[in-house]
Amino acid sequence: MLKRVYLGRGVRRAEELDYALGRLPPPGGLRGIDAMSAHLAEAVAAGRRILVVADYDADGATACALAVSGLRALGARAVDFIVPDRFRLGYGLTPGLVREALERRPEVLLTVDNGIASVQGVAAAKAAGLTVLITDHHLPGDTLPAADAIVDPNLPGDTFPSKALAGVGVMFYVLAALRARLREAGAAQAVRLADWLDLVALGTVADVVPLDTVNRILVQQGLARIRQGRARPGVRALVDVSGRDPADLVAADLAFALGPRLNAAGRLDDMTVGIRCLLSDDPVEARALARRLDALNRQRRDIEAQMQAEALKILDGRDWMAESAALCLYDPGWHEGVVGILASRLKERTGKPVIAFAPGEDGLLKGSARSIPGLHVRDLLAAVDAAEPGLIERFGGHAMAAGLSLKPAHLDRFAAAFEARVAAAGVGDDGTLVTDGELTPAELNLDLAERLRRAGPWGQGFPEPRFHGDFTVRRARIVGERHLKLTLQPPEGPVLDAIAFNLDEPAAWLDCSRLRLAYQLDVNEFRGCRDVQLKADYLEPLP
Repeated sequence: MLKRVYLGRGVRRAEELDYALGRLPPPGGLRGIDAMSAHLAEAVAAGRRILVVADYDADGATACALAVSGLRALGARAVDFIVPDRFRLGYGLTPGLVREALERRPEVLLTVDNGIASVQGVAAAKAAGLTVLITDHHLPGDTLPAADAIVDPNLPGDTFPSKALAGVGVMFYVLAALRARLREAGAAQAVRLADWLDLVALGTVADVVPLDTVNRILVQQGLARIRQGRARPGVRALVDVSGRDPADLVAADLAFALGPRLNAAGRLDDMTVGIRCLLSDDPVEARALARRLDALNRQRRDIEAQMQAEALKILDGRDWMAESAALCLYDPGWHEGVVGILASRLKERTGKPVIAFAPGEDGLLKGSARSIPGLHVRDLLAAVDAAEPGLIERFGGHAMAAGLSLKPAHLDRFAAAFEARVAAAGVGDDGTLVTDGELTPAELNLDLAERLRRAGPWGQGFPEPRFHGDFTVRRARIVGERHLKLTLQPPEGPVLDAIAFNLDEPAAWLDCSRLRLAYQLDVNEFRGCRDVQLKADYLEPLP
């Protein structure tokens, strides 16, 4: 079964599943890594004041914590961080953020998970006499900022074998190159960079970058350290407040339990809270900060639920599936920090690219885009910008997710241009569900569920195994308002528990006698007992 699953994900050789750290490619393939390590080594040796410029999502927070703690461990004597207020300053190293950074009297600015598009911000920092170093993983535009050094695996001419590194992964490689340079100079501290892989794993999974071989090594090694009780106090505290068992943690827990709690700070408040949690060496302080993040996440869920209900009202009564190749939605009451999650939910629901907009404090609309496979949304925004200069104020991002700003008066014209580009691309979701096939009754057991759970790490581009089958319904009941708890039996097989989460109308399924499911073979732990459970994400009534 595992062989079948791996083959379905493009694995052809057993060594591709060897996640030893020694299989990581060396840093040398990253363009600019030599200049970056040279500047950082000089800053460490001279005791220069380094200010890390973070991003306000989980990738940016973990990359910042990694940079600050890693540089300190390697001998930097004056390292601090700053993270922009997303509502007031927006994303990245803007001129406004440079003005605030100058109040800290830095000598070196080091960006993490941002900076590749900060042409004006870098110019302002250079004009102030600062050394500017950029580490990023977002796609570069036509013009690169005039920084002293840039490391981004997506730079033209970069030969690093993985283009999927998250911002925290790029920073991990920068620290590795810096440690090597310091060793050559006889100035290296005895530092095990692997001790920070819990941060790398969390940021990589939370940023939903493709889990290629390099990222799977980083994530698996980070998970191993968390399971062994070797995580940083802040990561341990996040695991604790999420109710997960650290000894049994998998990548899905990073994605759906720890990541959202960390992201909640940047969405609703100030990511400084999250970064302080990750940096803390005091378990008591880390626990208090993790509780604050947990409370912010509960608040975020309430806001998201309200926004989703309002979005569905906008869609109600219109045949969006037939009318539009993409959706651009806006409500003046929506929260700027939550539109990304809303766009993701609507994309999953409609199978179409979605951009959700909210008003920003600077008078512009802030949009968050989520795409579908085969449609590179950042490149599509670039095409709209090239065809209609001035329509978009700012944009940037990845193939599957991007952000943009535009004037309210331009929304309708942008929506028409965006939808036209999507329609012309001819890419759509035809509703087909892809699974790993059916399981025999003998395979519907706890042992296989445990093996599949640990066979990852599963995630973006390396999806968790998903199966399908037909079942007789023995019992059905609603739990938690929107979840459906089922007792099912396959033909000539054992009686099994199943659950389907977040159904719009769970009561509509209570009278079904037979169902076809697409599901994950999951492990359910309840009152100390572990048993197999089907976690369904697709239900179809059968006669």
